[in-house]
Amino acid sequence: MEFKNYTYLLLILGLLAIPLSFTFNNRICFYAKLKYLFPAIFFSGAIFLLWDIRFTGLKIWSFNPEYLTGIYIYGVPMEEWLFYFAVPYSAVFLYETLVVKFPDFEKPNLFLAISLVLFVAFGLIAYFARQKVYTFFTFFLLTIYFGYTIFRNRFKQHYTKFYLTWFIFLVPFFIVKSVLTALPIVEYDNMHNLGVQIFTIPLEDFFCFFLLLLMNITVYEYFREQQFF
Repeated sequence: MEFKNYTYLLLILGLLAIPLSFTFNNRICFYAKLKYLFPAIFFSGAIFLLWDIRFTGLKIWSFNPEYLTGIYIYGVPMEEWLFYFAVPYSAVFLYETLVVKFPDFEKPNLFLAISLVLFVAFGLIAYFARQKVYTFFTFFLLTIYFGYTIFRNRFKQHYTKFYLTWFIFLVPFFIVKSVLTALPIVEYDNMHNLGVQIFTIPLEDFFCFFLLLLMNITVYEYFREQQFF
C-alpha cells in the first residue's frame, strides 16, 4: 500500500487533531458533554450514511481508490464513515468553545429572521431543482428539518452560536473538501447537481454541511437540556 492510499484518512485525522487535543481542557470541559454529542453523531450519521450508500450505488458520486485504504462498508469507504464522525465532533467542539468564551454575544431575533429567509430559499431551490437528484435531496431534507427546527421554536437561543460555528468551520471544511474534490478523491456526476462550484466543491456540499451541523447541534442541545444522562 502506498502513502497516498492514506490521504483521505490523514485528512480526517488532521480535522480531529485540535478538538481531540483540547477535549479535556478544563475551561471548555468538552469531555463532560460527549454523552450528549454521541447520540447526535449517531442520529445524523445514520441519515447521512444511508444517503451516501444509496447515492454511491447510483453513481451520483464515486470514490477514487488511489487515495483510500481499501476498506469498504456497504460499498462506502471506511474514511467516509469516519468523515461523519470527524466533522460533527470538530464542529460541535467549536460550537461549545464559542458558547463558553462568548456567552453574552447573542442575536436571536436577527438570526431567526435570517433562518426564515433561508427556509423559504431552501424550499424554492428544492422545488425548482427537483430534476437534479443531489440538489433536490439536499435542499428538500434541509427544508424539512430546518422548518421543523424553526417552527418548533425551541432553538432560538442557540441560533447565534450555530451560525457562527457554520461560518467559521467553513474554513477547515473548505480545505478538506478542496483536497477531496481537486485530487480527486470524491468525484461527482454533475448531471445530478446544479453544476455550480466554489473552487472544485459543488455548492450542494456546503448546504449538506449546514444540515449535518444543524442536526448535530439540535440533538446535542435537546439531550443536554433534557438531562437524560
